[in-house]
Amino acid sequence: MKLYEALAEDVAGSIRQGLLKPGDRLLSVRQASAAHRVSPSTVFQAYYLLEARGLVHSRPRSGYYVNAAAVARAPEPELPSQPDGESRSVEVSDLVFQVLESSMARDVVPLGSAFVDPELFPLRQLGRALASTAVHLDPRSTVDDLTPGNAELRRQIALRYRLGGMQVGSDEIVVTNGALEALNLCIGAVTGPGDAVLVESPCFYATLQVLQRLRLRAIEVPTHPREGIDLAAMEAAIARHAPKACWLMTNFQNPLGASLSSERKRALVELLARHRIPLIEDDVYAELYFGHERPLPAKAFDREGLVMHCSSFSKSLAPGYRIGWVAPGRFAQQVARRKLTTTLNTSVPTQAALAKYLQHSGFDRHLRRLRKALATQQAQYLDAVARHFPSGTRVTRPAGGYFLWLELPPPADALVIQQRAAQLGISIAPGPMFSAGRSFGHCLRLNCGHRLDARTESALATLGRLARETA
Repeated sequence: MKLYEALAEDVAGSIRQGLLKPGDRLLSVRQASAAHRVSPSTVFQAYYLLEARGLVHSRPRSGYYVNAAAVARAPEPELPSQPDGESRSVEVSDLVFQVLESSMARDVVPLGSAFVDPELFPLRQLGRALASTAVHLDPRSTVDDLTPGNAELRRQIALRYRLGGMQVGSDEIVVTNGALEALNLCIGAVTGPGDAVLVESPCFYATLQVLQRLRLRAIEVPTHPREGIDLAAMEAAIARHAPKACWLMTNFQNPLGASLSSERKRALVELLARHRIPLIEDDVYAELYFGHERPLPAKAFDREGLVMHCSSFSKSLAPGYRIGWVAPGRFAQQVARRKLTTTLNTSVPTQAALAKYLQHSGFDRHLRRLRKALATQQAQYLDAVARHFPSGTRVTRPAGGYFLWLELPPPADALVIQQRAAQLGISIAPGPMFSAGRSFGHCLRLNCGHRLDARTESALATLGRLARETA
């Protein structure tokens, strides 16, 4: 955990414990700097993070104050998950498809969606870039760089890595049809049917679906709702099961929102390197941070080429354009060959359009607006959960992304709530779809990436009522 994150957590703890009350003024930047022996910049970063999380607000020329709603919010989950540690085959697709099919209609309140409100993206500017590049597309470009992808787009992606302090060359990048293809290529390159793969608990349902399709076995590892996967438990699982790969989200994990600190990412990479286990790093939410700087991926600590870093523009810029990529390290040849023999290439006009947008159209300016909107919406949803859900509900407060993970008081049944909510035009993602063992029956994931309007507020009130009825 970085210094500013530790300071922010210290202040947040004081708010949760009632030591700081609504309306109380925080220490000035100078006072906090002296009291905690950190730089003023560290204090500013901590206060910015607290503000993004909706716990405090600033008053011009006055300082930072505790929000009235901050103390009333539901507490955070405190304990890591406790999977049984077995290596098991995966059977989740039927449940996932059932849930997804009930949430696809436009008139459904999309609290179970995996996507951000499309109105938050610069679709008009992207459309202009697509129209311009399609008209002037060099005919030869339709066969140039077929498998690795558009040279300029790969250069722009490499520049994004460099901005984060990482040296990943454009020739090390393969453009894919979204991050999901990148992840599929990676897991297929290093495993075969019957192999075991380390995953988080809970983990993203699409991960489980891929494992099921490829007839791989899942080893669910205990995962803390804020700090991420338990490295000691992972080492024990490696000794017991000899997995062939590890598939994780290290930043703003879906569904928990947990992030590994830089120190824990380094330790993760070192642990896997000792056992020669490839890491497939799903990092699609990294640009959606609420703090002062983008968190590093585990790839930043990779010295052996064992980390295959996968990401996408779908969550940060262009949903529906299906442009992702992978920096596959030592597995570049295997990944490129699998791409060549499956989908061959990724849409040439779409790649060219994104390359042009990244060159000229203010991607970072868009990201600042998007992060601010998501942080504001998260704070509003947290307040709504506190108002509408039963006493004993716990909810995460991720420092980025757009998901909230709710632990409802037992014996609440998330599958029953999901079925009743679907009949009322409300989608949610119940906990069991995030586990190979169908765990987390009293948990659910909410998407706070959509504006909290009156319709959504009413839907949350309905969910709270259903939670009380099943508890």
